[in-house]
Amino acid sequence: MPIEIELKAHAGNPELVKSRLDELAEFSAAIEKKDVYWFPSAGGLEKTLPSSGIRVRKESITDAAGKCSHVVLVTYKNKERRDGIEVNDEYEFEVSSAEVFEDMLGCLGLEPGIAKHKKGWAWKFRGVTAELVRVDGLGWFVELEIIADRADREASAEGRKQLLGLFDKLGIERKNIEERYYTEMLKALNGITV
Repeated sequence: MPIEIELKAHAGNPELVKSRLDELAEFSAAIEKKDVYWFPSAGGLEKTLPSSGIRVRKESITDAAGKCSHVVLVTYKNKERRDGIEVNDEYEFEVSSAEVFEDMLGCLGLEPGIAKHKKGWAWKFRGVTAELVRVDGLGWFVELEIIADRADREASAEGRKQLLGLFDKLGIERKNIEERYYTEMLKALNGITV
């Protein structure tokens, strides 16, 4: 089963990073992602759902040709940090209506929790998806992602090396790498105990 290998870093100078990405990589799309994470209410499904909850994402994508599309994606992940890199076993599917699906989640005893809004651009570079995004409340980030065919430590190490190499090409210093999940950062920002 394919696995997601990700690294993200704070982008102190987003204009410079965008310029470097334009030079190095193939522009893919302008993106906007609005996420709401749903969690079990007390006394319910805590042991049956991943701790990351269920994410409902409303995504708008405008490709390089200017064609705009909208999609609603439902995701749940088994998340793991491995040697400073995020490795996710991710399950995702599309639904036709966020509202109808969220009504169903409510009927199943889940409640909306943390929300995240990010907007920016995406590029492709040698099997890596690179996104430069502004996350409301948190600032600018460069996200790099590889989809690996296997989930072992060797694949994670190879992926990490490739992602760090691209950070080097972009001039992103290692000290800017952010190991926390966005949800952890947003909870801390809102004074919610993590």
